[in-house]
Amino acid sequence: MAHARRKLHDLHAVRPSPITSEALERFGALYRIEEHIRGKPPEERQRVRQEKAVPLLDDMKRWFEATLLTLSAKSDTTKAIQYSLNRWPALVYYCGDGLAEIDNLIAERALRGVAIGRRNFLFAGADSGGERAAAMYSLIGSARLNGVDPEAYRTAYFCPSSSASGLASCGQSVPAAQLARLLSTTVSSCRSTSRMTRPTRERRVRTAWTTYHGRVRPA
Repeated sequence: MAHARRKLHDLHAVRPSPITSEALERFGALYRIEEHIRGKPPEERQRVRQEKAVPLLDDMKRWFEATLLTLSAKSDTTKAIQYSLNRWPALVYYCGDGLAEIDNLIAERALRGVAIGRRNFLFAGADSGGERAAAMYSLIGSARLNGVDPEAYRTAYFCPSSSASGLASCGQSVPAAQLARLLSTTVSSCRSTSRMTRPTRERRVRTAWTTYHGRVRPA
């Protein structure tokens, strides 16, 4: 849905017209429905969508088809509208599944770290380097999934004690029991990193930190 809307939004930003304005308003109405049901149980989300979003989508499709008849087949507006119509089953799928989102922006944001780190992946140097990088990303991902600050987590891991008891010397405030559980599940996958030299290890840490935060780690 977001990509279909973006096609018309980009046109509207360059050449506003009554057609692009109305199209954006129709998309906006669908997103306003989602704002009211965000976080609700799947059954309720599906029920509200069937009651409110489906009629709007049906009317939007009829309006798109009628509008195409008034436009040149080669116009940019026609291409933007045709983009939505060609993907209509995918656009309306979320109305029949309360677990689905109206768009895939959440998934795209989750993959942003992978895109940021893509250049770093090209310089692993060898299979062993790729395995070590994967271990670092696994460590950070485990921390995020369990609500632990990845920076504090990796600091505790690379402490000499490499255990929850070493938190005091690391000066971190991560709950000891939670960190101990996480360390026990990821220490084996990250074991190869303990054989790295300190400069190499710190370089891997900086790479992982940059991938997670989306910016260069401050010195």
